[in-house]
Amino acid sequence: MVDVNIQTTVSPYTQKPVCTRPLLSESELDTVIAESVKAHKSWKKVPLEERIAIARKWLAEFEKIGDVASEDISIQMGRPIGSCGGEIRGTLWRAGHMIDIAAEALAPLPQPKPEVEGVEKYIAKQPLGVVLVISPWNYPHLCLVNAVVAALIAGNSVILKPAPQTPSPAERWISTWTSAGLPNNVIQVAHLSQDRTLSQLVPDPRIDFVSFTGSVAGGRAVQEASNKGRAFKAVVLELGGNDPAYVRADVNVKWAAEQLVDGVTFNSGQSCAAVERIYVHSSVFDEFVKEYVEEAKRHKLGDPSKPETTLGPVVSVASAARIRKQVSDAVASGAKVVLDESSFPEAKEGTALVGPVVLIDVNHGMEIMTEETFGPAVGIMKVENDEEALTLMNDSIYGLTASVWTNPTDQASLNVFNQFAEELECGTVYLNKSDALDPSLPWHGWKQSGRGVSLSSFVYDNLVHYKSVMKKVNVPK
Repeated sequence: MVDVNIQTTVSPYTQKPVCTRPLLSESELDTVIAESVKAHKSWKKVPLEERIAIARKWLAEFEKIGDVASEDISIQMGRPIGSCGGEIRGTLWRAGHMIDIAAEALAPLPQPKPEVEGVEKYIAKQPLGVVLVISPWNYPHLCLVNAVVAALIAGNSVILKPAPQTPSPAERWISTWTSAGLPNNVIQVAHLSQDRTLSQLVPDPRIDFVSFTGSVAGGRAVQEASNKGRAFKAVVLELGGNDPAYVRADVNVKWAAEQLVDGVTFNSGQSCAAVERIYVHSSVFDEFVKEYVEEAKRHKLGDPSKPETTLGPVVSVASAARIRKQVSDAVASGAKVVLDESSFPEAKEGTALVGPVVLIDVNHGMEIMTEETFGPAVGIMKVENDEEALTLMNDSIYGLTASVWTNPTDQASLNVFNQFAEELECGTVYLNKSDALDPSLPWHGWKQSGRGVSLSSFVYDNLVHYKSVMKKVNVPK
């Protein structure tokens, strides 16, 4: 009999339980929120320089657990162990930048113009209160950086609600922040079912801000749940994508193919910013497809605990079945498979192991070209010119990232890229790069890819109240 009060994490590779967590009772959840409110009231009074110093100590504490944190990721979500260290290093880099810019980002704004005789005025920045961060399983440490580090430094308290697939990373954050000197209950973890997260935690009037990373459907549910509590609760949503790439005729085709295989398949394609559809100029289409297929075949699919494995399972058997159905539906509609899973004998129906798949003769009537696949399958479509590519890239309900692959030393090519950068309907545009975040730049989705901003100095703006202060100083004595 299944215990509904226990959360069980199943290994995507072995399909066996790897850990369990008790879910909070109603009274325990109430205590977590109440303690978070209480902790915020004292934490916000700690001087900013001391909050920043604790954050720097946390970086050192987090670096110490890099090996065990990598093992957590590999075991719980199935990423090859050889790739997990990159997330730890990326977390340190991303968080370090957010710490470095904190003092300037949180400083009061000086007296605005125009000056008024006898009046002093400034704009203070004060923390919101209790910040709820609902984090995903696909990058369980990196995605926490996007809101948590800035929230804590700004003087907020934080409640982490991790994905059931990856409970340990959030717990590692609690222990390392505590070791760094963060006072008790300023950051807490809440293991809850999805239903209770939406019905009890998100709407609670004591929650001042919600940061959610996940699917469009999940984001919509969080937004609706937030409206049931206190009015005008701030919500930031980092949602899915169907990110396009365009390969122009003047690019180094072999190099671009190698880079885009990584853009499609890294983390088994389970990234909101993974490349999901590729448009290639007709003059290099056949060459590109050939090079892409040859590069994709080099992947070693299998046991994520083995260092030679380069492609692990997707998160679940259900996810694998959904990816395969998207491929079979495209084939039924006329798509041609030029790389199938027969090249990867480990990929079997009924498992979460999915090999790279490449489809051509695709169009926008197929779901594989219009919806998020979240797997290592991709459609490659021939285009005749830049205008056609731009139109197809923008023909999407999503708008997270897009990339253009062209000759960076040719001014005419750079002019074309600049036009694309201006006209692409998405939050991030890359030249000869994909699926990458820089913490100095805001991470922001257009259309159904989200709302609000994380990372960069702009995330601090999300996590504070602005308070206008006016002092009339020339009064009669």
